[in-house]
Amino acid sequence: MRIFDPHIHMTSRTTDDYEAMYAAGVRALVEPAFWLGQPRTSVGSFTDYFDGLVGWEPFRAGQFGIRHHCTIALNPKEAGDPRCRGVLDVLPRYLAKDGVVAVGEIGYDAMTPDEDSAFAAQLRLAIEHDLPVLVHTPHRDKAMGTRRSLEMVAESGIPPGRVVIDHLNEVTVGLVRDTGCWMGFSIYPDTKMDEERMVRLLAEYGTDRMLVNSAADWGRSDPLKTARTGAAMLAAGFTEDDVDKVLWRNPVAFYGQSGRLDLGGPEPAEPAATYAGNSVLRGER
Repeated sequence: MRIFDPHIHMTSRTTDDYEAMYAAGVRALVEPAFWLGQPRTSVGSFTDYFDGLVGWEPFRAGQFGIRHHCTIALNPKEAGDPRCRGVLDVLPRYLAKDGVVAVGEIGYDAMTPDEDSAFAAQLRLAIEHDLPVLVHTPHRDKAMGTRRSLEMVAESGIPPGRVVIDHLNEVTVGLVRDTGCWMGFSIYPDTKMDEERMVRLLAEYGTDRMLVNSAADWGRSDPLKTARTGAAMLAAGFTEDDVDKVLWRNPVAFYGQSGRLDLGGPEPAEPAATYAGNSVLRGER
């Protein structure tokens, strides 16, 4: 099967993960901007991180035959930190870059007024830059957070077909299904969704506007959960075409709205290839 993982945080993963993902069929991915596991203390730490998302990480992924894209945003978890608010002022220069295929992750963590403000500001930026939007729904009070997210999207005026509401589950998918927004699901070993539950939702709600991702962040996670979901779909009686639609054609259709997808395989790298003088190599064997 061919796989486009529409939400995976490769900055937190190893080169072994890239190798295993390629072997499982992953040929393209989107890495959304998110937090680093501890609070950032300045806008400069964001710009260094964003530079990595549009530079070093695509190079690193290309070493393993995977096309890397990203989304850029002030993430919800840090949107309320006054040290980080200046990030909103530097976002436009990154949203104009090749390889940036959406604004995200934006949305809610604790559903505070500061998060409301950052959410609205970044929806406006998405409209100004003609980009889709990736919305993070909170891990607490998920149903309320999903409703508030949908209200913010509606108030912004952005077409719902340019928005994916992510981290959905059995409780929240029904809230999104009839809005015209895309529905995103993160498949994890212990939390969020697993592949069997995902298969049941696909059987109930169908495959239209469904995006399945592995997210794979700093915690216990599995970058092969997209492939495992595809295998579970086949075992449950879905066709290979169904799997291709969910794991490839749907993410291509959603992020293709940016006009910036590059799905050609990365050019084979020279053994000593570097990016800005840096390499994943560590000397001769």
